[in-house]
Amino acid sequence: MKNSIKLIMLLFISIIAISCKKEEKSPSYNKGEMTILTDESFRSVTEALAEGYMINYPETKIKVVTKKEDLGFLDLLHDKARIVVMSRDLSTEEIKTYEEQVELKFLPSKFAADAVVFVVPKDSPKESISMEEIEKGMQSEDKKFIFDGTNSSNLNFVAQKIRKEPKNLKFSVIPGNKNIIEELSKYPDKIGVIGLNTFSRPYDKESEELRSMVKILPVEYQGKQYNTDFENLRKMNYPFTRILYFLTNEGNFNIANGFIRYSCTQLGQMIVQKEGLQPYNLYRREVQMR
Repeated sequence: MKNSIKLIMLLFISIIAISCKKEEKSPSYNKGEMTILTDESFRSVTEALAEGYMINYPETKIKVVTKKEDLGFLDLLHDKARIVVMSRDLSTEEIKTYEEQVELKFLPSKFAADAVVFVVPKDSPKESISMEEIEKGMQSEDKKFIFDGTNSSNLNFVAQKIRKEPKNLKFSVIPGNKNIIEELSKYPDKIGVIGLNTFSRPYDKESEELRSMVKILPVEYQGKQYNTDFENLRKMNYPFTRILYFLTNEGNFNIANGFIRYSCTQLGQMIVQKEGLQPYNLYRREVQMR
């Protein structure tokens, strides 16, 4: 009888020990590893948010991997990635596919206002560009506009704005937003198309150097010219303002959803602002008088 009781107690203790081990290894928002896929155009803000998250949760390790926007979305659908950064609006069919394959409601987590900008060499006489010029230029054999490649967020977004399919547009390619800026002086008759976050960090030495090489063209729309200052991004007056958002296939509150929540809270939004982008969630500052 005593032996039977001992065996039952040992079995009970073993079950508790195994359960504890499983609990220790189970995913959590504050520990574990994760890879984020992001288009190169907004890699900087994604890395800054990842670094902030890892500082707050030292037991987490987040790797930011650059991948063209469309390809990153496909990886998410096929469960090859847990979280991606997106900028373009998904089609009705894409949303349906996402909800069917991921088995989650399509709820984009918006965290920043970025922009696609049109740049020319610093010494170019060109001072602005119109929507009409962009639309015509994107269908011209001159291939006046230089993008960072096909399937990229910049090309996708411009195509969406002028209501054209990317495959039907005509353009030149220099891989990488930074490379476009550095090589643009070789093609004085061309216009570079890059993501604002490429050089939006106000006090970053590399960003300052890149900004000194080009000038951003204000976009003329309906008789007015708009630049990419905070007010025009916040009010979305600048025609090529785009909202960055996260998509995940994680159905519970583990590291991906923990990271998303962090990015959308006041601390994450302060990081977005330090990156020179417009925070999507605005927080009122309160000063307490004693």
